[in-house]
Amino acid sequence: MKYFGTDGFRGEANVDLNVVHAYKVGRFLGWYYGQEHKARVIIGKDTRRSSYMFEDALASGLTASGADVYLLHVTPTPSVSYVVRTEQFDCGIMISASHNPYYDNGLKVINGKGHKLETEIEEKIEEYIDSEEDAIPFATRENIGCTVDYAIGRHRYIGYLMSLATRSFKNIRVGLDCANGSSYSVAKGVFDALGATTFAIGMEPDGTNINAGCGSTHIENLQKYVREYNLDVGFAYDGDADRCLAVDDKGEVIDGDAILYLCGCYLKEKGELNNNTVVTTVMSNLGLYKALDKKGIAYEKTAVGDKYVNANMTENGHSLGGEQSGHIIFSKYAVTGDGILTSLMLMEVMLEKKEKLSELRKELVIYPQLLKNVHVADKPAARNDEDVIAATKKVEEALGDEGRILLRESGTEPVIRVMVEAKEQELCEKYVDEVVEVLRKKGHAVD
Repeated sequence: MKYFGTDGFRGEANVDLNVVHAYKVGRFLGWYYGQEHKARVIIGKDTRRSSYMFEDALASGLTASGADVYLLHVTPTPSVSYVVRTEQFDCGIMISASHNPYYDNGLKVINGKGHKLETEIEEKIEEYIDSEEDAIPFATRENIGCTVDYAIGRHRYIGYLMSLATRSFKNIRVGLDCANGSSYSVAKGVFDALGATTFAIGMEPDGTNINAGCGSTHIENLQKYVREYNLDVGFAYDGDADRCLAVDDKGEVIDGDAILYLCGCYLKEKGELNNNTVVTTVMSNLGLYKALDKKGIAYEKTAVGDKYVNANMTENGHSLGGEQSGHIIFSKYAVTGDGILTSLMLMEVMLEKKEKLSELRKELVIYPQLLKNVHVADKPAARNDEDVIAATKKVEEALGDEGRILLRESGTEPVIRVMVEAKEQELCEKYVDEVVEVLRKKGHAVD
């Protein structure tokens, strides 16, 4: 794929992804979904300055092809998925580059079932973008599309989130870091309405400060905040609020693996952990697997990317899956990662068990993990080099059952990721460096 990666079409605004790209994406989708009826497309965006520009470009392309466009305005990515599937839209588009810096942006296209767009349609969009002639007809007269303010869709999503809580959050002191992103318009209102005493940071977006020293990519801010204000729990979201990391009452991080453990154990106790299985990616920590083994919970591993987790869950009917980064999917309630939903589920666990997160996660021992990115000239050549394979195998044998090594190609960059888990950080560093050194000696690494 030339433009679309594992999480949509992403790049620096007006450099890798420009308004012509967005216009053409709109043109194609308006035509594609409007061949047998007038297409209805929903658009949401995060708080980046360029999101407004791309919203206009998409709307122009869609309406020019005859589609009607409904604007959710600033809203979390999962709200687009929710509105698409509950209100029978043909597709949805979220304008966001998630956890990336403000100058990047992206187009996440969501199909009518709320899932990420099928690869075969993305390929057709790419063909259209690169075509020299515009073969898609323009709508004319009464067939030209219109744009509609649809903030009510976001409000319905907020109502849905609130309906999932089974008890009041009264007397619970909750900290939120909204990353100056999409969740600022939703999260605090939900927690306030459910009775929590809510403290929020990352609530002043200015178009250029999304993810800037805040949110789930800078969890240290929320850790400090929870300790300083003696909060019971904290939740940090990324720019488009499809992921969540938590901080327990002691200020320690509860990452995606810990969330999977806590929620997996809870759902098993309730008899709601379908197939007694949690879906993870290959990046999940060895400590998670050992803890799940002790609880008698099975697990599956997918490639990195919530789209792969979701595909596995959909195919096999599993109810819980996610990534270490905080993309967590609860299939009973959503078909995509949802940061605010995840925080509500963790509140449910705390309130039901009547224990702090620091107590609930005691049996989960996370192994030290080190990941180094090596820029390479040719990813497959580096990955399949016999000496690199031999070095990796040597580390595997040395670690045995008390650690692991993982080499994988980045899906978006010219990078090989070398990751080692072991009982001590020193061992992680030793073994990662051994493999990185082989990559360098064989001439694969580039500075």
